[in-house]
Amino acid sequence: MLRSKSLSSKIADVVLIIILVAIAITCILPLWYTLSLSLSSKTAAAAGAVALWPIEFNFNSYQQLLQDSQFFKSFWISIQRVVLGAGLNFIIVPLMAYPLSKTVKDFKGRNVLMWTLIFTMLFNGGLIPLYLTVKAYGLMNSIWALVLVGGAQTIVFNIILTINFFRNLPSSLEEAALVDGAGPWYILTKVFIPLSIPVLATVSLFSIVYHWNEFLYGLIFMTREEFYPLQTYIQQLVVSVDPSTMTEDQYKRLSELSNRTLDAAKIFIAMIPVLVVYPFLQRYFIHGITLGSVKE
Repeated sequence: MLRSKSLSSKIADVVLIIILVAIAITCILPLWYTLSLSLSSKTAAAAGAVALWPIEFNFNSYQQLLQDSQFFKSFWISIQRVVLGAGLNFIIVPLMAYPLSKTVKDFKGRNVLMWTLIFTMLFNGGLIPLYLTVKAYGLMNSIWALVLVGGAQTIVFNIILTINFFRNLPSSLEEAALVDGAGPWYILTKVFIPLSIPVLATVSLFSIVYHWNEFLYGLIFMTREEFYPLQTYIQQLVVSVDPSTMTEDQYKRLSELSNRTLDAAKIFIAMIPVLVVYPFLQRYFIHGITLGSVKE
């Protein structure tokens, strides 16, 4: 009986490994295909001949993206946006989640504030009122328009995730700290935050990915190209090319490109920062996604 059970367990492990490998391949292949397409020639891309390896290998797409200084300016703006947005997220989320994780008995205004946050997730005034509000506050062409507008939308969701995590922490920890004379600030910074690194790393990853990938607000709130974040700049790159101002070398390079190869280069470049950050947060992310699990 034990041998049969052991054998079935081994078979189940093999099956699970095969399934996980298959899932990993399906995740990696699109990235690899995008890279191969971006390194292929215009003719090969247009003919649909690119599969897993570049055909007529070249860097023309990347040279087109990297040839002017505006690319690096936009890259730096996106870096600032991510740092400021993720930083505010890391500060505001635990400060709001801690009191909202309490019962109504401990925090009488909890339900009012909680429903106010939920209301902002379900309803909004629309794009035009948002634009007028940002303009009235003098935030046009400002990095803070990108950080605050987008950040406010993601922070509410992250607060709700963190509240659920805080509620699953043993209440005996806070009770012991109160008995020892600790105040709310001490409990939050010395007890809750150290135990909440997984969820804080997870919501920070959500914030980083959002601020890096979002491009619409750059189009709406930035009236000049020099203020575009990277995603907005890449999205507008081909559209804004003026052939009359191009040099002979630039025109020749552009003629060797296709929308498919250039778009593939855009997508791959946009993925690089997330691919670099994710491995450092992966071990926390695995714990963070079990926010609602039952703890012993």
